[in-house]
Amino acid sequence: MTEDILKQIKQLPPLPESAMQIEAVYQNPDSNFNDMVKILETDPLLTADILKAANSPLYGFSREINAISQAVGLFGMGTIRGFALASIIKKSFALNLSPYGIDSDTFSILSKRQHALVTAWCLRKEPKLLGILSPAAFLVEIGKVLISQHMLINNLQEQFKEALKELQDVEAAERAIVGVDTPEVSASIFEQWKFEPSLVNTIRHCLNPDKAQDADRKAAQILHVTRTAVPLNGVITEESLVAARELINKYSLDIESFEKAALLI
Repeated sequence: MTEDILKQIKQLPPLPESAMQIEAVYQNPDSNFNDMVKILETDPLLTADILKAANSPLYGFSREINAISQAVGLFGMGTIRGFALASIIKKSFALNLSPYGIDSDTFSILSKRQHALVTAWCLRKEPKLLGILSPAAFLVEIGKVLISQHMLINNLQEQFKEALKELQDVEAAERAIVGVDTPEVSASIFEQWKFEPSLVNTIRHCLNPDKAQDADRKAAQILHVTRTAVPLNGVITEESLVAARELINKYSLDIESFEKAALLI
């Protein structure tokens, strides 16, 4: 981790109170569905954001979800946690992704499609993993914001574009020019905010899941596949799906559920 980026992370403001309340409910083993609903209902703007996200065509529901209790019932507390944290945390960052050649709208589409793919893939077969994978898929790319700021401040944009052109790999280009990659920065952000170790480790090791703790390895593998299937521009292609399928075979993951999910995104 470069000193400049580490300093940026340490200077991040604390999590907003609404996020801390959601985390307290989610992490409390005695909390239930109704406790999460009550917390969310105290914040009408956040509730509206969650309902808007939940009603995206990416999730394939035929009927409109018009109540937060309905959303929690359909998606589960873990996935709703991801919706809520994504809405809250992204408002804490000024987005300028110009070194990556994308704008804030593309960045939003990237996060939404990665999250939608994870949700459709795991909601029925691996629902317990969504407590980690939902926020991870939504927010794994947030490290790009700080890396981008670093490149802009130090006039490294052109060097990065040349490295990206040569290496054809975003994280490899980040490491070559900045000395750190997106998952490492994103994981360090959540570590700074004192999120649970499983979320931090899943994000940190999503490029090399074999390095993850045993309990986090499958989530890291799924996140690796998801980021491969939905690349930087947010557009799933046959090429990206082929690469994703290779990883699924390597990790012995559920290919049938993945194929069904990919058709929805």
